[in-house]
Amino acid sequence: MDYQQAGVDVVAGRAFVENIKSLVLGTHRPGVLGGFGGFSGWFELPAGYRQPVLVSGTDGVCTKLKIAQELDDHGSIGIDLVAMCVNDILTCGAEPLYFLDYLATGKLNSTQLTQVVVGIADGCRQAGCALLGGETAEMPGFYQAGEYDLAGFAVGIAEKSKLIDGTQIQVGDVAIGLASSGIHSNGYSLVRKIISAGGYRWEDTPSRLEGKNLGQVYLTPTQIYVKPILAAIEQQLPIHGMAHITGGGLPENLPRCLSADRSIEIDLHSWQIPPAFQWLAEAGNVAPVDMFNTFNMGIGYVVIVPASAANDSIAFFKSQQIAAYQIGKVVAGDRSLIGMPT
Repeated sequence: MDYQQAGVDVVAGRAFVENIKSLVLGTHRPGVLGGFGGFSGWFELPAGYRQPVLVSGTDGVCTKLKIAQELDDHGSIGIDLVAMCVNDILTCGAEPLYFLDYLATGKLNSTQLTQVVVGIADGCRQAGCALLGGETAEMPGFYQAGEYDLAGFAVGIAEKSKLIDGTQIQVGDVAIGLASSGIHSNGYSLVRKIISAGGYRWEDTPSRLEGKNLGQVYLTPTQIYVKPILAAIEQQLPIHGMAHITGGGLPENLPRCLSADRSIEIDLHSWQIPPAFQWLAEAGNVAPVDMFNTFNMGIGYVVIVPASAANDSIAFFKSQQIAAYQIGKVVAGDRSLIGMPT
């Protein structure tokens, strides 16, 4: 008996690594050292920092993976993986330097998994970071045929004196919400439950979704905010705090950038809820409080700036092709959101 009879094809694994080599090398940026295929990835810290701080984050893409696998559409799920990690480390003002991925499957399907890596490489280019390395694990008996799982890891850098940690937020500041591209990569257990319980198919095109089918809408990749936010910092927009709106929506994530004596009054009428969320609420009879506690509801990222900088901030992000709205203001409080559905 040999390893291949046990379900692991070492030769196919080596061929897959060689197949994705150009994708990985195509993301490299200044700072990458060493070659491809070693035991570790090397990255040299950029020059010009007085007190460099490394910032790291890790995440996955929820059960959105199940939709990609059911539809055999794997081209954008890698973008989601990168986005969930780099958007997190961005919230303190860190520039992503490099990314690593972990990909596990029951049986290596080179065509399928190459599509996944194409998406990861695309996400890295959007974030300006290098795909420095990764691990592909073939685990027969652990995953069913056609199934795979993903995890991502990002490392960035910031000047210690310029870290954005929320302590700069003052009463009177305003919250600027940046539009999401859709559901992003959270709440998909509820998305899938609504579609399954309602007897819908991914090919269905509800009128609410304006001509797109369910698969297209709910596989839309997560918006990567890195380049617009770093450009805003470079333009010296006075950003006092930032939040990435992921699982738990605005109520769970926005308070994470506040000190204990600050709250934010949210104006729920300051932006329009996108159709992707409206359809879920209707099809699943989901209460507003549960929608806001599960999904981003159209706001994927929030920056907090002085009120005097609100108009300039909105105009700047619109110039970066991201819709922006003044969604609330900072008040004295207890690290909560005021005005949310209850």
